[in-house]
Amino acid sequence: MNRSEKEELVSQVREKLANAVSVVVTRQSGLTVSEVSELRRQMREAGVEFKVLKNTLARIAVQGTSLEGLSDMLEGPTALAISQNDPVSAAKVAAKFANSNNKLQLVGGYLDGQILNEQAVDALAKLPSLDELRSKIIAIINTPATRLAVLAKEPASLVARVIAARGRGE
Repeated sequence: MNRSEKEELVSQVREKLANAVSVVVTRQSGLTVSEVSELRRQMREAGVEFKVLKNTLARIAVQGTSLEGLSDMLEGPTALAISQNDPVSAAKVAAKFANSNNKLQLVGGYLDGQILNEQAVDALAKLPSLDELRSKIIAIINTPATRLAVLAKEPASLVARVIAARGRGE
């Protein structure tokens, strides 16, 4: 890879990182091609980009950005999981894969302007996803309206039952 290609790659990575909602730094050693392919597939399904690049290029990409604190984590065979939409998805997929495969380790990450350590990324992975939270909020909002509709309907049905009972002579 020549200098101009490296500069282009750094520029692309910097742009992706600038638009990222969250980033997870992982360390991998000894992953087979099939394991990496499976990890990339899982990341892609969650809307996360899994990027393996040289640490020097990654350090240059985060230099001068809010993600500059990640530079200390970029040692050894590292990869970045970059999430553009859901702040939890990158951590969820990486943690799930790391739990089932000892060759992948969570190192740290970035969320909402803060650099996260390994424990914070693991805690982030245990949170519900954005879609799960939205569905819970909708259910909470919807429940009172449903109960109100049932209560509003109930007196009319009671009156109808009484009239029906009178009509049968009960």
